[in-house]
Amino acid sequence: MAPCPGGVGPGGAEPLPGTALAILAGALLLAWPAFLNGYPLVFIDTVSYLAQTIVPEMPWDKAPAYGPFLHAFHWRMTLWGSLAAQVALLSWMLWLTQRGARGGVTPAAHLLLCAAMAALTSLPWFAATLMPDVLSGVATLAVFLLGCARPRLSRIEAVAVLLVGVFAVAAHLSHLIIAAAVVALVVVLERRVGSALRAAAAPALAILVLLGANLAGHGRAVLSPNGAIFLLARLQADGPAAATIRERCPNAGWYLCAFADRLPMDSDEFLWDPASPVSRDADGHPRFMGSVALVPEAQAIIAATLADRPFAVLRAMAGNALAQLALPQVGDTLPDTHLALSARRMVRDGFPPRELAAFDAGLQMRGLLPEVAAPFLRPHLPVLIAAVPLALLGLARGGREQRALVLAALVAIGANAAATGALSKPHHRYEARIIWLLPLAAMLALAPRRGRDPGLA
Repeated sequence: MAPCPGGVGPGGAEPLPGTALAILAGALLLAWPAFLNGYPLVFIDTVSYLAQTIVPEMPWDKAPAYGPFLHAFHWRMTLWGSLAAQVALLSWMLWLTQRGARGGVTPAAHLLLCAAMAALTSLPWFAATLMPDVLSGVATLAVFLLGCARPRLSRIEAVAVLLVGVFAVAAHLSHLIIAAAVVALVVVLERRVGSALRAAAAPALAILVLLGANLAGHGRAVLSPNGAIFLLARLQADGPAAATIRERCPNAGWYLCAFADRLPMDSDEFLWDPASPVSRDADGHPRFMGSVALVPEAQAIIAATLADRPFAVLRAMAGNALAQLALPQVGDTLPDTHLALSARRMVRDGFPPRELAAFDAGLQMRGLLPEVAAPFLRPHLPVLIAAVPLALLGLARGGREQRALVLAALVAIGANAAATGALSKPHHRYEARIIWLLPLAAMLALAPRRGRDPGLA
């Protein structure tokens, strides 16, 4: 494959007439599940991001970037402001991606693309959910634009895309792995130092943001102060860490030696069940912040497991990554499971009463959303199946940037499966959040190429 174009893009870009309206209209199309629900969608983990600025408290188990983003647009008035910012950002990134892949974009083409993505893919369901999940795809597009389509951005746009990329990567630790994989792709395709450095800038700066935020919030300049507990949960559920615990106990003196006969157990049960070894000791006493207290021991057990059973760990991770690839459907983010004790509590404590009333009136909080949403989700799987050969056709027929976009989508989807399935646990949510990149890339790779975007000076 020929290298992506490099070099410094032109300075100054004036928007075309209708550009802003097209981007806003595209944002409305992508937000339609929130209108169907009657309120922005939330997930059990949304509580941590809201609590970050409402309580306030530094989340022990989440990256720190997404919470301030939500607050910047809700100001404890309404979460519709945060949703509006999220879908507007996404619509703008799709606008730039069209230009980057095809060489140009028009308002009509943008609305057609947003309508297709909104009707046929998982994208709107994550765009309308106040979680950083949709940013896994945004991080991918940012690295693609900076690494492979920089000449089709103005200088101001390139800086803005870089800032968006830093935010998207810093919003979730798995996005670091996704972005790094796409950067590696750019290096292979581009073979130019400048393009590689531009592609790597967003994840590199995101690492600095994470180190600084964790130093300020947890007193340690690390990427994830408590990430070891999640990897331990996965490794014991798969078996290798449980075998290491049984083999090395009681001589190792680990706290988990007392629970060797109960392991392995499901990773979610290990982490979150009130009766798990993490939450309750061998005498049945509750352990406050047991996950955090167990982190040093988790690090020691992980190191011992990697030393004793490296191939078993690799086999388990590969199997989980493959299992994750087979779970691409929306669904597990739609029910009202645990919302009364999580997101609703933050809306109740941090927002006006009318906001809580609107939250409670939504289909999701009333437990009706999965049934109402079901007919709209049916096209997703057939579209994904059709997108595979179409994306491969795009690799054969598309231009350089179009082919690069297809490859970036494929690499990001694979890296996402490895980062989430292998290091956490396979869930539909993890794959559905990024799988929309495949039909997006297929559509843009097969779309007619255009001349230079007239909006660039």
